[in-house]
Amino acid sequence: MNASGDAVLASGMTIGRARREVAERLRAHGLDTPELDARLLVGHALGLDHHALTVEFARVLTRPETDRLGADVARRLGHEPVARIVGRKEFWSLPLRITSAVLVPRPETETVVEAALARVDAQGLRAAPLRIADLGTGSGALLVALLSELPLAFAAATDIDMSALAVARDNCVALGFGSRARFVACNFGAALRGGFDLVVANPPYVRTSDIAALAPEVLNHDPRVALDGGPDGLAAYAALARDAGRLLSPRGQLVVELGAGLSVEVAALFSAAGLAPLPPRCDLAGIARALPICRTECV
Repeated sequence: MNASGDAVLASGMTIGRARREVAERLRAHGLDTPELDARLLVGHALGLDHHALTVEFARVLTRPETDRLGADVARRLGHEPVARIVGRKEFWSLPLRITSAVLVPRPETETVVEAALARVDAQGLRAAPLRIADLGTGSGALLVALLSELPLAFAAATDIDMSALAVARDNCVALGFGSRARFVACNFGAALRGGFDLVVANPPYVRTSDIAALAPEVLNHDPRVALDGGPDGLAAYAALARDAGRLLSPRGQLVVELGAGLSVEVAALFSAAGLAPLPPRCDLAGIARALPICRTECV
């Protein structure tokens, strides 16, 4: 049976039964987190949060609710990410709106936030009026995470895609940080004047030849411009390295997300540009995921 057929749900089931049945179908299709996906899909179809799902577990779904849930399950069985189905994703414990114009924020990207805050704390600047730049902001995940932790910081966020920039702006405003951020349409930092105390970026780093082998959740749903790092995966890093010195203040810090296995090559690019890469920070899987970089005088 195809995904649409596997997503047909019988009438008269309770919320609790719907969650179990959806999880079973997702598991049967080899999806990684069937119970979590089922909870999110049922909650989305019914407009209920986690607490309400628990309280109302014995309520019987209406036919329209069952149909909505079945349609969402069909999309998930077709390997559409849950975040795209429900239109939101949590990052750094902050709820973000997600559209087709942006990457779905991934947990490993929080390593960039951790590394950036570690550098800020090493300088004793957590409560300082820092100037931040988020280059290629996408959904604004790095931007809002840093603004939530640095109460006096002011940020500039850039993206080459106007639709992505609108998503970032909406997320920033919805979370109450709109007065502390400005949004600029440009490629990385091309339109910024420089003098930033902290610059972060999650650039595209997938080798062009590797894109076809990506999981369908990524290949078929993430914007290619946010994935394709050129033949060696290093094109965006090279562009950032060429401009980083201009963008950073005298004691400014830069933190970039690393593609798996790229830490040595990326560090070499920034070293060649006269900057000082520091030891990378690993994500929970032990992969070098965030590379802090500063001027040589900051080491």
